[in-house]
Amino acid sequence: MIPAYYMRNVLMAALAAGFVGAPMLPENNQNGPVLDAAITLVTPVVLSSSPPASVIATATQSSLDALSSLVRPLSHPRALEDAFHGYFAFKTAHPADVKKPYLYFVDYGLPSTTARGYLFDMVANRIVEGPFMVAQGRGSSSDKNGVPTVFSNRTGSAATSLGLYLAEGTYGFSGKTGGRSYGSIGLRLTGLSTGFNDNARARGVVAHGAPYVTATKAGRSEGCPAMEPGRASRILPKLANGGVVFLFAPREDWMASDPWLSAS
Repeated sequence: MIPAYYMRNVLMAALAAGFVGAPMLPENNQNGPVLDAAITLVTPVVLSSSPPASVIATATQSSLDALSSLVRPLSHPRALEDAFHGYFAFKTAHPADVKKPYLYFVDYGLPSTTARGYLFDMVANRIVEGPFMVAQGRGSSSDKNGVPTVFSNRTGSAATSLGLYLAEGTYGFSGKTGGRSYGSIGLRLTGLSTGFNDNARARGVVAHGAPYVTATKAGRSEGCPAMEPGRASRILPKLANGGVVFLFAPREDWMASDPWLSAS
């Protein structure tokens, strides 16, 4: 449980950062419903020392109310709720690290033939892009068109790793497919879900564009949530240096143990 005095400081710092940072985000010139809710809540939280769990729950529900009817299909009723809860739990605990309002969400409980990726603006509570095709790790399924069933944090697994990630800087990504080299923008990711994806940097798991992902199909990566090259050029700079990524699948062992899904 996070102490009440710490939570008060976190909330005031988060609100101050939101007000200071808002003019720097041309797409968000007005407060979103989550920020408005936080402004409304901050006084009673300070006065009554409400637990942070209630703040996280309120923000999560606000985003669900705005977006859940627009995101279909989903592989599990908790897919979006877990994504939003994880995002707000991390932002509450580490407000200085979440410098961007963007969340890149992928539902890996759906097959690779289904558009399963979204970019959300969590301040405005809107879909920026999506749904769109996203690759899965080749170590996660034997069938390139199937639903991934194996998820791993292990180096050499070439599998997708579930959980919450913090987006770091962009760089020039180089890869190979079908024996041919290609280049695209890449986005470094730091895994935040201890035991499930915290080996991402060592494994070289990043978000990037790839020619084997098109508007209608997605090939397999080495564990990276790769997307179409053109989309990557639009999305990844938005996420860089302070956005959040959440990779979901209906795996009960992970859903019960990820630290950010149970965080209060």
